[in-house]
Amino acid sequence: MEAGGERFHQQRQVLILFLLLGVTFAGWESRRYSVMEERESGSFVANLVEDLGLGVGELAAREARVVSEDNEPRLQLDLQTGKLTLNEKLDREEMCGPTDPCVMHFQVLLKKPLGVFRAELLVRDINDHAPEFPEREMTLKIPENSPPGTVFPLKKAQDLDVGNNNIQNYSISPNSYFHVSTRSRGDGRKYPELVLDRELDREKQALLRLTLTALDGGSPPRSGTTEVRILVLDINDNAPEFAQAHYQVQVLENSPVGALVVKVSARDLDTGTNGEVSYSLFYSSQEMSPTFELNSLSGEVRLIKKLDFETVPSYDLDIDAFDGGGLSGKCSVSIEVVDVNDNAPELTISSLTSPIPENSPETEVALFRIRDRDSGDNGKMTCSIQDDLPFILKPSEENFYTLVTNGALDRESKAEYNVTITVTDLGTPRLKTEHNITVLVSDVNDNAPAFTQTSYTLWVRENNSPALHIGSVSATDTDAGANAQVTYSLLPPPDPLLPLASLVSINPDNGHLFALTSLDYEALRAFEFRVGATDRGSPALSSQALVRVLVADANDNAPFVLYPLQNASAPCTELVPRAAEPGYLVTKVVAVDGDAGQNAWLSYQLLKATEPGLFGVWAHNGEVRTARLLSERDAPKQRLVVLVKDNGEPPLSASVTLHVLLVDGFSQPYLPPPEAEAAAAAPADPLTVYLVVALASVSSLFLFSVLVFVAVRLCRRGGAGSAGRCLVPEGHFPGHLVDVSGTGTLSQSYQYEVCLMGGPGTNEFKF
Repeated sequence: MEAGGERFHQQRQVLILFLLLGVTFAGWESRRYSVMEERESGSFVANLVEDLGLGVGELAAREARVVSEDNEPRLQLDLQTGKLTLNEKLDREEMCGPTDPCVMHFQVLLKKPLGVFRAELLVRDINDHAPEFPEREMTLKIPENSPPGTVFPLKKAQDLDVGNNNIQNYSISPNSYFHVSTRSRGDGRKYPELVLDRELDREKQALLRLTLTALDGGSPPRSGTTEVRILVLDINDNAPEFAQAHYQVQVLENSPVGALVVKVSARDLDTGTNGEVSYSLFYSSQEMSPTFELNSLSGEVRLIKKLDFETVPSYDLDIDAFDGGGLSGKCSVSIEVVDVNDNAPELTISSLTSPIPENSPETEVALFRIRDRDSGDNGKMTCSIQDDLPFILKPSEENFYTLVTNGALDRESKAEYNVTITVTDLGTPRLKTEHNITVLVSDVNDNAPAFTQTSYTLWVRENNSPALHIGSVSATDTDAGANAQVTYSLLPPPDPLLPLASLVSINPDNGHLFALTSLDYEALRAFEFRVGATDRGSPALSSQALVRVLVADANDNAPFVLYPLQNASAPCTELVPRAAEPGYLVTKVVAVDGDAGQNAWLSYQLLKATEPGLFGVWAHNGEVRTARLLSERDAPKQRLVVLVKDNGEPPLSASVTLHVLLVDGFSQPYLPPPEAEAAAAAPADPLTVYLVVALASVSSLFLFSVLVFVAVRLCRRGGAGSAGRCLVPEGHFPGHLVDVSGTGTLSQSYQYEVCLMGGPGTNEFKF
């Protein structure tokens, strides 16, 4: 207790002397001396008489003595000679550990009068420590499928010396599989990596033992060895991989023991034991082992010793993750010990305006004041917000700031901003305070409604029911509230003759379009108009879209026969010579359909015939042709019923009746159709009837004989006849006389030309 009190008394005296004489004797410059460590006690350090400029006797007269900052009596002053010598053997590693350079501060106190001489003693390192590995043997598990060039981290050796006396190189015993690469960290420390030169084969050699040697740069150099035991494993495809290759963390120096420093995490994609990850710690300095603890299962690094920023300001850890198959991953952790700064800045909001209207530049949002209860650099502050926000901070007096908009805001782009005001002091470590402000942006009617399409095409089947919903238009407005409420309306059509108001209507609230009347495709196939969308802002904004309504055809028109006409007073009779070949064109039924598309595609078929199989109708063009040669047994009067049918659903049809007269030649008198005979039939005297029948029979026989004679003569002369003579037509008429369109309508009248010529051609008949 007495010794402790005396020491405290001495320290207090030293402090008082420093305070009283610090300014008075500031003229003496600080001197630096150097000495090698491990020098024997009594070794010469310096001659203070020469450095102080005093006589030999003055040191004793002024009661000079040496005082070190740690009050350790490492130096001794000879008052008679002024020589400063070592009082004990110095160990640089004990005094400074890994710190380089190692400097010991001391003062020479003089009394009568008072004086202080400040000096430093640089303790230089000698190579008195050999490298030493943390373990005498380290084991590596390497999969046999590891490719050449794979790097495996090795635990590095520790050397208490510094500078060139520290570890400079690693080597490994000669082998055919590996070599060692020496890497340097940012702090200059060396660590080894085992590099695979060629593929391993577990079946040939499952275990390798190598000697790893660490060599320092001293003179003479010292070395340390450890045995590397390599187990060759079977294939394990995935190695553990850390979420980060490098972790940077800060830890307050007053953190309690057991505090979590960092949690590293590695993931292995394998399953089972190959996916079970465990962690191990590589100590990068002698301070790591008693300071930090790594949980091998969770990866948590915790403090097991109080930190001291002034002693060790930072730590570097190397952490390895091993899976059950022997693969490993590595990460590094940089731990910065942060000095204490007790008071964080304070922020007080004086006024806040929210919401603010869009399109309003230079608008004040908030007024606030900041302060820090600390002093000096710890009380100086900087204030900032995020860089990506359209706001700026304007400082004013007494630490007041205003938050204003930097240009006009657009609510449609962003309606809410979270502004984080960060106040940071300049202390060590810097403390900061963050205050979040939510700024809402109110809407201004600056956006017109926009239709989802610039034009709409709607289809309506004809004969629709009135008030039928035929489609919708839609417009959106990016504004809010009433500025985004859209009303739809029909705009006047460009064609003043179009009765738009009687055709369609629109629901002003939702844009639904309705057909007001039944549409007729044959009367109105399409019409278009414009629809307007107007918001309810002030002033109101609007836009337009084009709507085109196409009327779809329905099969509501039956085919109409143009030829032969069915409403004529006398039916049309077609003449066909009995000598006609099969395929002879008798006539063509021409019909049209008022519908469109497949509803107007017409097909023809023979419904009834006097002689089935004698005539046929082509289904696509309505041509009636002979199907076979005519014979004498065929009735001279034929009646055909042709059905014309469209391709609609359901199909509509019309029928036409054809009368065909079979003649031996075109000179045969015209035979009246059956209807005419029936009309002419009347009761007559039996004798008269007999006379008429006999006369008609004789006349017919005579006329038939003449016609046969003329036909035979003409046929005989036909071979030698000149060009241009016309005989009884056989087969098809020339193609240039017929022009039939594919729609079943007749675009050019049929021409039938038959001539009978005798002698010089004076007799000519045309039908």
